Parts: sequence; structure tokens; C-alpha cells
Amino acid sequence: MASPAQSPGRLGELLLRENLISPTQLQKAQEEQRKTGGRLGYNLTKLGFIEESELTNFLSRQYGVPSISLTDFDIDAEVIALLKREVAEKHLCIPVNRAGNTLIVAMADPSNIFAIDDLKFVTGYNIEVVVASEVSIKEAVDRYYSPTVSYDEVMEGFDEADIEIEKTEDDGNVLDMEKSAEDAPVVRLVNLILVDAIKRGASDIHVEPYEKEMRVRYRIDGMLQEVMRPPLKLKNALTSRLKIMAELDIAERRLPQDGRIKLKLGKGREMDFRVNTLPTLFGEKVVLRLLDKSNLQLDMTKLGFDPKPLAEFKKALTQPYGMVLVTGPTGSGKTTTLYSALSELNKVSHNISTAEDPVEYNLPGINQCHMHDDIGLNFATALRAFLRQDPDIIMVGEIRDFETAEIGVKAALTGHLVLSTLHTNDCPSTVHRLLNMGIEPFLVSAAVLLILAQRLARKICVECKEVTEANPQGLIDIGVKPEDAAAFTLYKGAGCRVCGNKGYKGRVALYEVMTMSDEIKEFVLNGASAAELKAEAIRQGMRTLRMSGVQKIKEGVTTIEEVCRTTTAD
Repeated sequence: MASPAQSPGRLGELLLRENLISPTQLQKAQEEQRKTGGRLGYNLTKLGFIEESELTNFLSRQYGVPSISLTDFDIDAEVIALLKREVAEKHLCIPVNRAGNTLIVAMADPSNIFAIDDLKFVTGYNIEVVVASEVSIKEAVDRYYSPTVSYDEVMEGFDEADIEIEKTEDDGNVLDMEKSAEDAPVVRLVNLILVDAIKRGASDIHVEPYEKEMRVRYRIDGMLQEVMRPPLKLKNALTSRLKIMAELDIAERRLPQDGRIKLKLGKGREMDFRVNTLPTLFGEKVVLRLLDKSNLQLDMTKLGFDPKPLAEFKKALTQPYGMVLVTGPTGSGKTTTLYSALSELNKVSHNISTAEDPVEYNLPGINQCHMHDDIGLNFATALRAFLRQDPDIIMVGEIRDFETAEIGVKAALTGHLVLSTLHTNDCPSTVHRLLNMGIEPFLVSAAVLLILAQRLARKICVECKEVTEANPQGLIDIGVKPEDAAAFTLYKGAGCRVCGNKGYKGRVALYEVMTMSDEIKEFVLNGASAAELKAEAIRQGMRTLRMSGVQKIKEGVTTIEEVCRTTTAD
């Protein structure tokens, strides 16, 4: 029941007075409202006459209440439980937080005093109103009130007597495995694992069988966490279900296999899981890597770059030819950095081709080529083909051997910008990795423009961040001068619901950028060691990974422990 202050006519008049809509638009919206029902504001946004955010901001100003973006807000299940779905749908509202005896509720109509009184009565709390768009409230109601199945509920419906433990890996009928994999509890458990990993922001899922138990772990912010221990009798059914979803051969349990699962999550969002199976002593271990394009950060300024290294990196990307190398271990964010570089370079005037194993994210406007070693399509073969495709910019997923390195260097010397990755510890050792592959020093110094090394460190959770006691010795141990240690204010995460009581939420990249200056090139030609290259680069102003980490500690982004975990002493 809408209050008189927020009657359709009243809202229309207010919007007209502010020149946010025209009289014709108001008339059309009112006609649509008579035909299909719904509120006037909803019909105005549905017809495209006003943006949702514009309407929300207008209501916020008009009624003097704050506005909220529900998509950026994670609501606690205990808060949701304070209000039944029927009431939330009736008044088009959703509880978002509570403080003492006050419940903060997001409403599409902040002036509806009858609804506010009703909410106060059914919850027993004082109601504080914030305004949100009608569409976002409906989506939030669907999301938070959808029936969720817990691990315990899944297990309640499972009769362990239905599946026998296999005595050897060669026992078992394929039809029996398919049947057990389609059992409702197994299907629900697999769905629970996949959806729960997405909700928690995991990057990988590990499903691991052992002799007397089985466990499932998620990698969240770079650290593995155990989340459940399904019954061992579920081992083959669980593995088979994942392999069926990834379109793998469930009868083949002696060889590693690769596949892909694609999930549709609504609102046009898709999640890819890259699936790999590995035969172990007690069954197949399955690892799934989550690839969420909606979370791909392509804005370089938000990756964690400091201004000077970012300027050097961007300068290298503007060169007409040469090689830019990104190095670091698996999971250090090399792909994200390369994709960010490609998105900056992606113009109609440039022909960009990439060789990837596998293609992790689809980038419109870029020719991406997926490697297939089993049919002979490897990085070297793709690179040769690219050179016959009139390229401007080439990205090679990884330089693993002399052949790929040689073709890449030649391409960089013949008018092409080449981007690639190497698995090395830091920038100076990358030069020696290329030399050890067999590339001549004069070719390395002539072709390479810039080398970038990176690591990912966990960020302190902003929700529970607090000042911690000074630790001058800890700072000195990681390379801070004793006279500078007093200038640091150290922070830690106390642990809260948002970060799962870990004290960390999200990750920040630490970068080391080494430009191949004339002096560095001279060092390479003269056969200098990695230590000598590093000393010269630091003399020229290079900030090492450890120095980058110290800077992030000074800025209050991360902790001494994280910098020690992810970087080595200079």
C-alpha cells in the first residue's frame, strides 16, 4: 500500500518538476502501468525514460535517506532471517544490516510509512530506511531467499549403502558409475560445491581422495582452505559426476584428462570451470579452476601498480616492436596483467593474435588461438602461423622451449610487439633463463624491451582493519632501514564475517619492473650474473618485489607476514 506522498501522480509531478522526465514520457509510463501493473518508477526505468541509479538518487535526495547499491553489498543470512520473504515481496524491501535494536531496510519507496510500521511490528526492531532501485531489490530477494541446500541436508538424503567401495581402480562397471553419478544427492552435492566456491570467491577447487577419507578444499585469496569431508563411499560417484559435467571419459581412470564445465548463473553471467583429473594412489584427484570474466580486472591502475613502474610498462607497450616479458609462478596474476595490456592495445588499427593454453577469457577484437599439443598445435607452430597473418601484436601464453623463444625473439626484431610469460623468480633471472634456453646474448639485449615480475599478496580486510602494535624488528628484517621503521603504522585484520575471520580479503599485486636500458644491455652482452644485473637495475631505480611489498605495508594494504610469504629478501 503506497502512502499518499508516494502516489503515482505525486512521483510523476516531482520528476517533471526536476526535468528528469518529459510530460510525454510520464503519460506513456502511466499507460504502461495501467496495462501491466507495477509501480510508476519501475515502468519509467523499464521504458528507458530514466536510469535506475538516477531514480534512486532522486528518491534519496527527495526523502533525505541514503541510497544503497545492493549488488555491492553482502547481506548476512542472520539478517535475512529476520524478515520473511512474503513480507519482503509485499512491501518491496529487504533487510541489509542491523545495529543494536535498529534494522536497516532497503526500500524502493522510502515514504511508505504503512510498510515501515508493519516492518517494525513483524520484526520487533526500530526501522531505519535506505533507498534502492526496485529491480535490484527484486533480484536481491530472489538471490537471498532462494532455497539453499547445506552440506548436512545433502548428506541426509544419501544412503551410503547404495554405493560400494571399489577394491581396485580397475573394478567397477561404467554403467554403474554413470548411474551413481546421477543420484540426486550426488548431483546436489556437486552443485553445492560449485556454487559455494563461486559465492566464497574461490579461484580453485580441489577434490582429493585418500586411503581412509576424502576432502574438498578451496583456494581463496591464494590460500587453500578445507571446506568439507564427504564420505569416502562417495569418491567414485563424485568424481564421475564432475567428469560427466566436463565431458570427460569416465571409464579412463589411469591417465590425466582436461575438460571444461560452463555454468549459467543468471543475469547473463557465465562461469567457466577448467577441470583437470590426475590419477593418484587412492583414486582420481580433480582440480577445477574458476574463470569468471565478470571479475577480470583490465584497468591497469587498479591492479596494484605504483605510478613509476606503470609508466615504464605503458611506455614499453607503445613501442612498435620488441618483447615484453611477464614472469612469476603459477597463480601470480600474469594472465590478468597480459590481458590488461592487450585491452589497452586493442584498437581497430592493430591486428592482435594470441596463442594460449588454454584460452581463459574471451576478448572481443583479438584473435585468440587455443593450443592442442595432441595434434601438433603448440606455441612454436602457432607463432610461425601468426607471422604469416600480417600481425602487429603477438601474445604467446608461455615461452617453454628454445624453439618458441627463438621465433618470438625473431618476431620482436622484425617489426612486431611480442608479449609473453616465463616461469622465473624475478626480472634479472629472466635474462639468464633465455640465455640458458640457447638464445644469444646479443639477441636478448636487442629484442627485450622490458621484464615485469609479479606476486599476489593478500590484502587486509577493510571491514575489520585495525592498528596493531609496532614491530620495528620485523620491518628491519624485511629490509626497512632502522631509522625509517618508526614512520610505519602497521595494520592487521581482526577477523570478521566478511573475511571469514581470516583478517584478509582480496589480493593486491606486487610488481618488479626492469627496463632494458643501455647499461643493462651492456651488462648482458658482457655476461654479467643475475646478482650484478639486479644491483645495476636497483641503482637505476628499479623497485624489487620486496621493496614493492614494503611500500604496500607502509600504505596499510598488507602485512609483514604476507610480504615475507610472497617475496624473498633482496
